[in-house]
Amino acid sequence: MTIFLREATVADAEAVMRLHMRCHEEAYGQHLPSEFFDLRRQTLPGRIENLEKAIVAGHIPTVACDQQGLVGVAAAGHSEDPRAPKPLELRMIYTLERVYGRGVGQLLLDAVIGSKAAFLWVLADNPRAHAFYVKNGFALDGATDFMDEAWHRLPIVRMVREAADE
Repeated sequence: MTIFLREATVADAEAVMRLHMRCHEEAYGQHLPSEFFDLRRQTLPGRIENLEKAIVAGHIPTVACDQQGLVGVAAAGHSEDPRAPKPLELRMIYTLERVYGRGVGQLLLDAVIGSKAAFLWVLADNPRAHAFYVKNGFALDGATDFMDEAWHRLPIVRMVREAADE
């Protein structure tokens, strides 16, 4: 399997948001009711439009592709949170289940944050993601929060890492 990475374009917005939605279903299906995913499908056009605007504004996610199309997406950027433990926030990283364990997540992580100091929020009950981030130098820092009402207030935890050269 050959994977290549590239920056998403406005023309990719629909495919990226469909991938994002499918990854949510695969990763969070056991945590959220089917009505949540029904609503996500209904509101897809607005999320596509928002991504198009974000890309035009310079907030460009990185996508991973194989011969069949998009298999992953990641984005990072300067945090707007005044309490952020690091300036750089990993905002999202998702891959399809069919490429789990094939290095796609690692390629995406390396592309969007490299070895820089960063932080992220992750679902508290997501051992696979926790293990991946620990392998990449992240550690829980004790901060906890909850997703918003739309996400049924699922608990999330913050993970932080120092730069590789610190």
